[in-house]
Amino acid sequence: MKTIETIATVTEDNKLIADVTPDISPGEHRVVLVIEENSTSKKSRPPLSFPVDHYGPWPADLSLRREDMYGDDGR
Repeated sequence: MKTIETIATVTEDNKLIADVTPDISPGEHRVVLVIEENSTSKKSRPPLSFPVDHYGPWPADLSLRREDMYGDDGR
């Protein structure tokens, strides 16, 4: 028994088409299928739209140094 994971296509006339590895011999085989409810095809969705708040330019004298942001005790 071999386990193969592949992508299969179901055609309009309800036929299943799947590629298998070359080590599988031609002929009839007993096959177990697991069909996922979610389609494996990627659906395109619109880009995410995040809100943007504009507060103007940074102050000219703004300092983000640790010593300037925290008190003498480092907190």
